[in-house]
Amino acid sequence: MARVELDGITRRFEQSVAIADITFEVPDGEFWVLVGPSGCGKSTILRTIAGLESATSGNLYIGDRLVNQVPARQRDVAMVFQNYALYPHMTVAENIAFGLKMRNADAKTQRERVETMARILDISHLLDRKPRQLSGGQQQRVALGRAIARQPQVFLLDEPLSNLDAQLRDGTRSELKQLHQQMGITTIYVTHDQVEAMTLADQIVILERGKIQQIGDPQSIYAQPANRMVATFLGNPPTNILPVTYRGEAFHIQGQRIPCPLTLRSLHDGQQFDLGIRPEQMRVSEDAHLITQVSLVEPLGREILVRVELLGERSQPTTLNVQVSPNVRLAPGDRLPLALDLNQLFLFDPMTGQRVHPN
Repeated sequence: MARVELDGITRRFEQSVAIADITFEVPDGEFWVLVGPSGCGKSTILRTIAGLESATSGNLYIGDRLVNQVPARQRDVAMVFQNYALYPHMTVAENIAFGLKMRNADAKTQRERVETMARILDISHLLDRKPRQLSGGQQQRVALGRAIARQPQVFLLDEPLSNLDAQLRDGTRSELKQLHQQMGITTIYVTHDQVEAMTLADQIVILERGKIQQIGDPQSIYAQPANRMVATFLGNPPTNILPVTYRGEAFHIQGQRIPCPLTLRSLHDGQQFDLGIRPEQMRVSEDAHLITQVSLVEPLGREILVRVELLGERSQPTTLNVQVSPNVRLAPGDRLPLALDLNQLFLFDPMTGQRVHPN
C-alpha cells in the first residue's frame, strides 16, 4: 500500500485545460472520492494517476517514488472502469487470475488469490462461468476481484457502479466499503453520485471546471461548504439559494422578510447576498418567515419533497425545495408558510460564490 500525492498537476489540451493545479495527498490506506459534475476533470485526474494520461506540469508521487515518467504498467496501480472490461472468452477464475498470470505469479499463488477474492466477493459459485452468463452486479464483482487479486499499492475506480440498477448499486456500494475495510488498500474513487461520495469517502475532493473547490470529510463539507457550488452540489435535494438584500436587521426578498441572527447584525444596509438554506432546515409553520405556494409534490415514503415558489412580485419566480412530514397533505396551488432555522443559514458572495457566513 502507498500514499498518493499530486503536486500542482495540470493537464492541458490544445484548446482547453482539463485540470489546473491539482494538489492533494491521499494517505496510505485511506478511501478518497473525487466528485463533481460531468466534465469537471475527475476522470482525467484518475487516468493521470494510473499513467493513462500525462500531466502537462506538476509532480505525481506514489509512495515516495516520483512517477511522472513511469509507464502505467510499472506504477503498481489497479483500475476498474465503468464498463468492467472483462475478457469474454475467459471464465471468472481466469479473469481474476489474469493480472497475476501476466506478472508470472506461480499457479499456487494464482489459485489462492482467486479463491480468496471469490470468497470475499461472494462469487465462489461463479468461477467456471463466462462473463456473458453473469448479471451486471456479478460482472462488477469480478472486475473488482481481478484488480485487487494482485494486491496493488493503489486501487483506482472510475464510476464502477453507474451501470447498475438502484437497488443493486446500494448493495454493492456497501460491499465495496466493507471490502476496503478488510483490505486497507489506498483507494481513489471517481463518481458524479453524491450519495456514493458521502457514504464511501474518508475524504471528498469536490471539483468544478478542472479546479478543486473543497477537500474535507463528508460531514464537514456538508456543514460548512466553501462556496455556493459545493453547497448546491452536495446534498439531495440541494441547498436552496435566495438572492437577498440586508436592510434593517433582516434579509429581504420579493417583499418578504427573514430576520437576521444576532451574529450577523454587523452587516451594512444595502449589502446583497445569496442566502443558502437546506431543505431539511425549513419547516411548515404559521409563525413563518416566508410565504410560498406549492408547485409540485413528490412523495418519497418517509418524507415528502415539495417544490414551492416564493410569493411576491418577480419576473422570474424563486423556487425552493422543502422536506415535510408524510402526514402533511398538500396539492399544487396550496399556500405553504415556512419557518427557517436561522442558525443554519449560509451567506455567499453573489459575485464570487464564496461563503462569507459562517466564516
